[in-house]
Amino acid sequence: MTITVNGENLDVGDDVSVGDVVARLGLPDRGIAVAVDGAVVPRGQWSQHTMTTGAVVEIVTAVQGG
Repeated sequence: MTITVNGENLDVGDDVSVGDVVARLGLPDRGIAVAVDGAVVPRGQWSQHTMTTGAVVEIVTAVQGG
């Protein structure tokens, strides 16, 4: 199935979780936030939250500064 991650299409298998997507992209599991279809997914739920066809995923990185 295809999902959109930060505006780019990504082909993934069935039953792929948020955690799987983060790992596939080589991202750290800390210092980032993930929203799926406009709703933030808490880190503790990444392994249980599975993607659906056409899901829109936004991943943002925390940045220090002011």
